[in-house]
Amino acid sequence: MTPLPAPQQLRYLLALAEHRHFGRAAAACAVTQSTLSAGILALERQLDARLLDRDGGKRVVFTALGREIAGRAGVALRSLEAIAEAVVAARAPLSGALRLGVIPTIGPFLLPRLMPALRQAYPLLRLYLREDTSDRLVARLHDGRLDLLLLALPWDCAGAETATLARDAFLAALPAGHGLATGEAVSAAALQGERLLLLEDGHCLRDQALDVCGFARGEGPLRDPAEPDGFAATSLHTLVQMVAGGLGVTLLPRIAVQAGIAAGTGLVLRPLAGAGGWRTLGLVWRSQSPLAGDYRALVPLMAQVAGP
Repeated sequence: MTPLPAPQQLRYLLALAEHRHFGRAAAACAVTQSTLSAGILALERQLDARLLDRDGGKRVVFTALGREIAGRAGVALRSLEAIAEAVVAARAPLSGALRLGVIPTIGPFLLPRLMPALRQAYPLLRLYLREDTSDRLVARLHDGRLDLLLLALPWDCAGAETATLARDAFLAALPAGHGLATGEAVSAAALQGERLLLLEDGHCLRDQALDVCGFARGEGPLRDPAEPDGFAATSLHTLVQMVAGGLGVTLLPRIAVQAGIAAGTGLVLRPLAGAGGWRTLGLVWRSQSPLAGDYRALVPLMAQVAGP
């Protein structure tokens, strides 16, 4: 019988493929660098195959076979994890570790309400959080490094299963004394004549705000023609301060406003006139996950917390 690689050896190989650095890969696996190196060397000897090109100096270079084995290792580990997850699900639903990914335009505003509700409803659930952009979170979901995502939809989730939690309406955020602040609502057409301040590329809220205002990506009054560069922020808190400073206007999601993001800034907040001025908060998980039933069971509670 052909000897099979140990799961720990495959984890070492995957960590090295992700980090491309022995020290960082060892830290990710919570082992010493010498332990990780020895584990990968033992794997090569067991397979009688060269997975790393050690002629490349200090750089981590995989051979063609090494890249293929790393890909197959990910599939094998996910299958092993699915076995353990199925046992946990059968023994005690919604217990144990749950790795939740959340985007930064949702996490700080919804999690303070969501976490206590989950702890009360499911006291055996241990929630581990990772905040990142949507595309990186989806990649981690499909790699098996995350179990569940809390995203703003629509988003390309590559065939994963999704569930809608709530609509999150956009509010126009205007500096004090702005001409559009005199009305009870602001139309998307009116915003097309303003300097619209947005988050930097990579944040889904940027694209969603452009869609609401009727712009294609890369279009819109995002910069002053007299200035060489436009403005972009890395967080909603930065956007709020830029608008308060009179640099332009922006759109803020309702959950951020409810959490007090504009408190004390003097900003004027107005609803958007017409239909379509919202994003959708949703849950995402792998469709073949053995815990898919547990994730569906979370939807009513999370929808109640996320709702108006």
